[in-house]
Amino acid sequence: MTQATNTQAPKKASYDVVILGGAMMGSSVAWFLTNNPDFNGTVLVVERDPTYAFAATSHTNSCIRQQFSSPLNVKISQFGAEFVQNLPRFMGPASDAPKLTIQNFGYMYLANTPAFADKLRASQKAQAAAGAATRVMTPDQIKAAYPFYNVDDLVLGSINTQNEGYFDGITLFDMFRRNARRQGAEYITNEVVAITKNAVGTRVESITLASGDVVACGQLVNATGTHGTKTAAMAGIDIPIEPRKRFTWIFTAEQPLDRPLPLTIDPSGVHFRQDGKTSYMAGGHADYDPAVPHDDFSMDHAIWENHIWPAIATRIPQFEAIKVMREWVGHYDMNTLDQNAIVGPHSKIANFLFLNGFSGHGLQQSPAMGRGTAEWLIYGGYRSLDLSPLGFSRVLRNEPFVEQAII
Repeated sequence: MTQATNTQAPKKASYDVVILGGAMMGSSVAWFLTNNPDFNGTVLVVERDPTYAFAATSHTNSCIRQQFSSPLNVKISQFGAEFVQNLPRFMGPASDAPKLTIQNFGYMYLANTPAFADKLRASQKAQAAAGAATRVMTPDQIKAAYPFYNVDDLVLGSINTQNEGYFDGITLFDMFRRNARRQGAEYITNEVVAITKNAVGTRVESITLASGDVVACGQLVNATGTHGTKTAAMAGIDIPIEPRKRFTWIFTAEQPLDRPLPLTIDPSGVHFRQDGKTSYMAGGHADYDPAVPHDDFSMDHAIWENHIWPAIATRIPQFEAIKVMREWVGHYDMNTLDQNAIVGPHSKIANFLFLNGFSGHGLQQSPAMGRGTAEWLIYGGYRSLDLSPLGFSRVLRNEPFVEQAII
C-alpha cells in the first residue's frame, strides 16, 4: 500500500471544513454537512486511495446491532437502523437513493459461564430501556428455536431480531459519497503530510498535501481510519489507535441449515452468520493480536484450520463438512483504551475533530457519527444525540468508556 499517486490539486486555497479520509466516516460527515440548510461553507475531502481497496469500509461485514451494554451505543445504532431503512426519505428524491432493508437474522450472543450470562442479562435490561427488542434465552429455548446449535456447554443466550442483522453497507457509502459531491463537497486524491497550527498551538491553520499544495482550513476532521494516529501526530496529538488484523471467510456447507443463521458470537471468540441463501460468513482473529503494519493484509491459513473451523463445527455440527469460497483480511482501527470511538473536538486545538478508533463497529455507527460531527462543525455542539461521552477528554483522563459487548 503506497502513498497517494496521481494526486489532484484542490480547487481552492482555503476551505471552511477539510475532511481527511473519504471512506464511510468522512463521506458521512461530508453528506450531513452539505445537506444541512444552516451550512453554506466549503468542504474539501482528501482521500489517499480513491479505490478504497484497503479501507475498512471495503472489508466490512456490513452488520448492525443494538446489543450493546451502553445506552449511548444502543441509541447510535438505532439511528443507524432508522437511517438505513429510510434512505430515500433522508436523502431526498434528487439523491436516487434506493430502498435498503436490514436482513433481521439478529445477533445471537452465547454465554458458557455464569459471569458472562449475568453480563447478557444486564445488557438486555439496558437495551430494553432504550427500546431494543433483545430477549434472553435458556439453552433449551435456543435449541428449540435453532435446532442446529450444540447447546451442551451454554448457560444463556441473547438475541434481537428487530433492526439487527445485515444491510448493504457499500451502497450506503456510495450514497453518502455521491450525494456529498452532488451537494458541493469537493473530493480529491491526495494525502496530508503536515499540519500547521497557529503560534500558540490552539488552532489548525493549514495542511500540506503530498502534492505540495498548502490548504488553509477553518476546521479539520480526522477520519483517516487506521492512519488516524499518524494524522493526529502531525498536530502533536497522541491517540491510542492501532491497526489490528481481522479475518473473514465465506463458506458453503454440505448440509445447509434449514433456517437463517443469526450472527452468532461464540464463547470461543469466533463469530459466524448467514451470508447468502446457502452460504455463510465467519470471522475472527488470532489469540495473539498485536498491532500490524498498515500494509500487512496477509492471510494466516493456520487460524482457519486451528481455531475458526473447529469452533464453528463444535457449535454447529452440520458445519463439519464445509468449503471455503472466499477469504480476506481487513483492519480494525482499534482503540486500545476501550474499543470505542473517539469523536468530537480536541481539548485544546478546538478546530481539530476526531472520528477515530471505531474498533469494528464503525459502519453501523456512521450515520449518527456523521450527523453528530456535522452538528458540532455547524453549531459548536451536539443537537440530536449527545456524543460527548465519546470525546477526547476521556483519553486524557485515561478513563475508558465501558462497553461490555465488544466483538
